[in-house]
Amino acid sequence: MVSFAVVFALPLLFAPLRWARVFRWEVAPDDRLALYFGRCLGAAALGLLFVMGRGAIDPALTPLALELSALAGALLCGVHVAGAIQRVQPWTEDAEIVLYAAATVGALALRFL
Repeated sequence: MVSFAVVFALPLLFAPLRWARVFRWEVAPDDRLALYFGRCLGAAALGLLFVMGRGAIDPALTPLALELSALAGALLCGVHVAGAIQRVQPWTEDAEIVLYAAATVGALALRFL
């Protein structure tokens, strides 16, 4: 959770265009929309991470946090697969497919085993 916050959520919230360049995205001259959506995604990711963190320390919230992790992982995996099929994203985003799939499977395994 902490590593995801440091590598993805916080950079997206505070420096989305710098994050995009590190992950090999081309940034258009009019970058206002990308900046806005990057910050929105970073804020949403931090919110999800907060709930997941609460689930890690509060047994009553653990099932919800694991289900949320699985859902977010599955949706992000789908978004990245679509981008890979359409060939509209850099290879760094394609590589994340495996990470999101593993996070989804791991969360489901912890939730239902």
